[in-house]
Amino acid sequence: MDTRLHAIAEYWNDAAPAFDQEPDHGLGAETTRRAWVRKLAGWVPSGPLEVLDAGCGTGSLSRLLAEAGHRVTGVDLAAGMVERARAKLAGVGLTGHFMVGDASRPPVGEERFDAVLCRHLLWTLPDPEAALHHWTTLLRPGGRLVLIEGRWREAGAEPEPYVPGAEGLPWAGGATADELARAVRPLVRELRVEPLSQDAELWGGPVSDERYAVLATV
Repeated sequence: MDTRLHAIAEYWNDAAPAFDQEPDHGLGAETTRRAWVRKLAGWVPSGPLEVLDAGCGTGSLSRLLAEAGHRVTGVDLAAGMVERARAKLAGVGLTGHFMVGDASRPPVGEERFDAVLCRHLLWTLPDPEAALHHWTTLLRPGGRLVLIEGRWREAGAEPEPYVPGAEGLPWAGGATADELARAVRPLVRELRVEPLSQDAELWGGPVSDERYAVLATV
């Protein structure tokens, strides 16, 4: 693992114990949880399907997908996040396959998926466009790419401290919907953008930054 990826992994390992305290991470409030259930039902076709959760974190969305009957594989660079994801599903009698690895190039071998889901990950990646391309190669024909992303700061503002060298990440501070759509469109057959900033239930309260989902079919 190169130095920057090691620093990123350590950052998220340190963040793992408190990660679920954020309303949209832990989904502890029933209204927030139901809001994500509704969105995922609209974004990931009914199955059961094979779904890859790239950058799964503590597994909150993986759990919702498993509850909906999908077969979930989760990948995260931080071992502390993966441990919590495994425990989260096992604690409610659900199964999922979780592994430690680079979510931009998940160690899944020849396995292919009906959907690849990624939430709030691209801004952390050294090469987000390469990750997007690779994820499309992991999809079966007709598969769905679900990217839940945002612009976490106002244009022109400095990004919040992250890891050494983070200011050089291509999408430090997030990407606008237009930026992400432009990167994804050449890789897919169909694409649409769904704004999410106004859906306060998803985030546990009102937000003022840009949040959205890019939904694409290969």
